[in-house]
Amino acid sequence: MLLLTDQWRLPDPLPSVAALPPGAGVILRHYDDVGRERLGLALRRLCRRRGLWLLIAGDWRLAARLGADGVHLPERQVGRGVPPPRRPDWLVTAAAHSRAALWRAARAGADAALLSPVFATASHPEATVLGPLRFAALAGAAPLPVYALGGVDALTGKRLNRSGAAGLAAISGLRV
Repeated sequence: MLLLTDQWRLPDPLPSVAALPPGAGVILRHYDDVGRERLGLALRRLCRRRGLWLLIAGDWRLAARLGADGVHLPERQVGRGVPPPRRPDWLVTAAAHSRAALWRAARAGADAALLSPVFATASHPEATVLGPLRFAALAGAAPLPVYALGGVDALTGKRLNRSGAAGLAAISGLRV
């Protein structure tokens, strides 16, 4: 289970992070938030106390400063230019919106990908959804573990039980 932060739909992710079960993960997005590093420090402390792992989206330097467990790469950063330094103890995930993006993520050395949008989502209302069958086909053919993202909540997540998903990722669906 992965919780992605969002400065508009989940401005204070700490209560939602505190409700996650041990072993779950948090991806700090809050890309343009002036308090991103401060929030990252608070998340790092909470994640350590709760047995959660923390990834920093799009900024390996911030991940290193915070002592995070790794990085999450937006799709535009995957396979383009110089990859971020890879630490042996880091987990690297990548965003993907297509079969080609899943393969780029694997070639770039990502440990897992977040494929979206599986269901209709408020964050990208114009996007064409994959649906559970197309998601299952893409995840099953992918060369790396794939998390389902986009419109995932307690109800839609049940529709992915036999999809081959490595796990579920959400913003609003995990908000408390």
